[in-house]
Amino acid sequence: MERLKLSDASRALPLLSVASCHRRFLSTTPSSTLRLLPGCGCIGHGITEKSYMGVSSSCRSSAKFPKKAIIRNSSASVEPVTEEVADGLLKDSSVSGDAIRRRFLDFYASRGHKILPSSSLVPNDPTVFLTIAGMLQFKPIFLGKEPRRVPCATTSQRCIRTNDIENVGRTARHHTFFEMLGNFSFGDYFKREAIIWAWELTTKEFGLPPERLWISVFEEDDEAFFLWHNEVGVPKERIKRMGADDNFWSSGVTGPCGPCSEIYYDFHPERGYSDADLGDDSRFIEFYNLVFMQYNKKDDGSLEPLKQKNIDTGMGLERMARILQKVPNNYETDLIFPIIEKAANLARMPYAKADNATQNNLKIIGDHMRAVVYLISDGVIPSNIGRGYVVRRLIRRVVRIGRLLGIKGDGQGNLEGAFSPVLAEAVIELSTQIDTDVKSRMGSILEELKREELRFVQTLERGEKLLDQFLADALLSGGKNEHNPCLSGKDAFLLYDTYGFPIEITAEVAEERGISIDMDGFNIEMENQRRQSQAAHNVVKLSVGNGMEIAKNIPDTEFLGYDSLSARAIVKGLLVNGDPVTLVSEGTDVEILLDRTPFYAESGGQVGDNGLVYLFGDEDGKQKTIVEIKDVKKSLGNIFVHKGTIKEGSLEVGLEIDAAVDAKLRQRAKVHHTATHLLQSALKSTIGPETSQAGSLVAFDRLRFDFNFHRPLSDNELMEIELLVNQWISDAAPLGTKVMPLSDAKEAGAIAMFGEKYGEEVRVVEVPGVSMELCGGTHVNNTSEIRGFKIISEQGIASGIRRIEAVAGEAFIEYITARDNHMRRLCSLLKVKAEDVNSRVENILEELRMTRNEVSSLCSRIAVLKASSIASKAIVIGSQNVRMVVESMDDMDADALKSAAEYLVDSLQDPAAVVLGSSPGDGKVSLVAAFTPGVVKMGIQAGKFIGGIAKLCGGGGGGKPNFAQAGGRKPEMLLDALEKARAELVTALSPNAS
Repeated sequence: MERLKLSDASRALPLLSVASCHRRFLSTTPSSTLRLLPGCGCIGHGITEKSYMGVSSSCRSSAKFPKKAIIRNSSASVEPVTEEVADGLLKDSSVSGDAIRRRFLDFYASRGHKILPSSSLVPNDPTVFLTIAGMLQFKPIFLGKEPRRVPCATTSQRCIRTNDIENVGRTARHHTFFEMLGNFSFGDYFKREAIIWAWELTTKEFGLPPERLWISVFEEDDEAFFLWHNEVGVPKERIKRMGADDNFWSSGVTGPCGPCSEIYYDFHPERGYSDADLGDDSRFIEFYNLVFMQYNKKDDGSLEPLKQKNIDTGMGLERMARILQKVPNNYETDLIFPIIEKAANLARMPYAKADNATQNNLKIIGDHMRAVVYLISDGVIPSNIGRGYVVRRLIRRVVRIGRLLGIKGDGQGNLEGAFSPVLAEAVIELSTQIDTDVKSRMGSILEELKREELRFVQTLERGEKLLDQFLADALLSGGKNEHNPCLSGKDAFLLYDTYGFPIEITAEVAEERGISIDMDGFNIEMENQRRQSQAAHNVVKLSVGNGMEIAKNIPDTEFLGYDSLSARAIVKGLLVNGDPVTLVSEGTDVEILLDRTPFYAESGGQVGDNGLVYLFGDEDGKQKTIVEIKDVKKSLGNIFVHKGTIKEGSLEVGLEIDAAVDAKLRQRAKVHHTATHLLQSALKSTIGPETSQAGSLVAFDRLRFDFNFHRPLSDNELMEIELLVNQWISDAAPLGTKVMPLSDAKEAGAIAMFGEKYGEEVRVVEVPGVSMELCGGTHVNNTSEIRGFKIISEQGIASGIRRIEAVAGEAFIEYITARDNHMRRLCSLLKVKAEDVNSRVENILEELRMTRNEVSSLCSRIAVLKASSIASKAIVIGSQNVRMVVESMDDMDADALKSAAEYLVDSLQDPAAVVLGSSPGDGKVSLVAAFTPGVVKMGIQAGKFIGGIAKLCGGGGGGKPNFAQAGGRKPEMLLDALEKARAELVTALSPNAS
């Protein structure tokens, strides 16, 4: 039985025993952080829906099953032997992966199940990172959130898991990508049918010998034990009762739950029944898991029977293929082995002749290539965040291992090419029965892989030498100090941050050398970078001096700003330069802590409010103290820190004051925040639902939205996004906001930013039919308040991350007005109408281009005339009569200098050497060297020669052996540089001349 140890809910479930793993996870995970709910489930492929003449539900319910439904089979032993797979071609097509998948689905279709297609690897469920189980698409039905569409279904589901990535290739059964076959009942049939059909499928349809099958049941599930033993006929010795940790599935602290039962295949029945351990991977493999969802767990922990009992099962396709194809591991099945063979061919090392380490590496490549092809096909693009990071990490692991195996180029003679697209072609060739869409997306998949691999190869080449040096230093240090060698966290972070080395790859390379990594130090560096990345945020110095002490006595600030822009509050604390004080006077910069506030504190990308804190006089009622608030931030939990300056009067701890937010600026922030939500929805609609937020800024003058995407957006796409957002604005849709439990919000489909932490209660902001997000920011009441939306820029800010800046509301009006003023001024200067500006500017540019060409031509003619006048200054060196010209050409530009050098070298007879220099202005130096073939044959190359001369002028350059150019930033050194050139040429040419 596989075990699951998850530190966060974004990690994927193991293969097959998903239900039991869910139980272990859910039983130890607080409900507030729960993201993963029921299921064992299905892996698979997008099989198209077919119609079957199946048995009706009512007929099936009344069907009579034999009490001893044992299917005796005289099949030959299924001991694993590699001969069944020869040259990647399976001899028996009836047990191919495609055939097993089809036979499973047909089996249940003939029993009234509806064949449904595989879900995308990107789930339509904000509580789950990637699709990890076949039951995922049915979760709302199991939880009673949606009505059932069909009474029972069967699927083959594509799944991704990465929590056991280090075991991929090393064990016989771990994968990142796998297919799960499943059959599901939504209140239709239950335990008896599920067990009998599972046995019939296994022993009759797939022909596994009954004597090799073992069963596990929940220790208190006498009904399942009875069915397996009395109805099916499995001997008691081969039925194991197991505890709740292994064989009882629960959706959480409360809710649907029930026992489960697994079927295991025994590779070594000769070991007998005594002390048999189903967890022994060398003997057993679990391949089919049946979950009997029959109870509802109440708040007091008691169980009550469900009115609608459900069935949720999962059979691992790769595992069943391993058993039926009689191979020693899942990788050598026809589902994966053709990819491995292709990789082995590229590495020029036959798989069968490779050592264990090489075979393991080839298995990793085969596994990871399946994962990345299907992920990219489902719209997950390599990036540094979220799902994109999973793809990037897997691709980079493939590339590094491929290079380690000696794979060079694309296998077709291009040593600078990428090999991952070649392997992807093998995956796509196998995809026809898994997901028909993959082949149609082949072009974009191969292009994405090529781009990512070539980008990472550059990273590898830059960082591998440094990594080797770090590891060598670690080994040396370990030897000197007689301790285990360890790579420092600082060095590991430098490789990650500067050279793009995923820490997993650094760890793999280090492990190969017997070196550990200081992960605590690495995590500290990561945390420091995270803090520094918030450079735009001023650090609140609440922890300086006695700040921590004052914070202990101050409760969290009560935020009133959703409903009011003003409030009376008590001054609970004052800080100057981070130190607590009791009184501040006029002109002092201060940080004010209030018990309650209408000011929004910077969070969720939205800037803090501006406004005033003031105090009225007792007698005249006039303001005697005025504090201008310029920013508000949170610190030490939920304490709001109001940063401002005392403009008039003084302020003392304990006083009651009035706080008022600048209403106009708050409205600007609200408009931009709601527009940001609309922008995200428009992006998902225009370029794909897989696009997700990677950061944002909601300011008074603009909004900024970062998102993961692999290419620049086209003008048409940007126009479509603008049109969508403005359409939603014009729809005048009222916004809804409500606070609810996190689990309910996610169940409702609210978007949660990946990596963001949320409490048990969350605020949900909804634009009906357009957007629903978890958000604590301030928003407009109606989209019509936004007035208008305009994108002002779109650019890349990191690999796989794009940024859009836009304006809305008042800022939109200001932007459009400013643009209109610029256009009016331009029309006035050009003396044309606005609609004629483009053509007029194009004409001016063409005239300018022609004028520049004429000027350049004239400059070249002048340069040639000047060159002809100095040709007579050539001196002859040595007996070989090398003619040499080294001269300054005053302020001649680089192009003209080149023309002059070309004229001189053509005019002088071979051998000849020409070096010219000039100062064209703006503190620049231009240099050119031209050598005839005779001089080059003497071993003097223009590129190397001129580079050394240019250094004297604070620059550099280079070029071909016969012609080169250079530049510099020290015109005052030009004559010295030319004198050096003259001397070095004389020295270099004289020995050859003599």
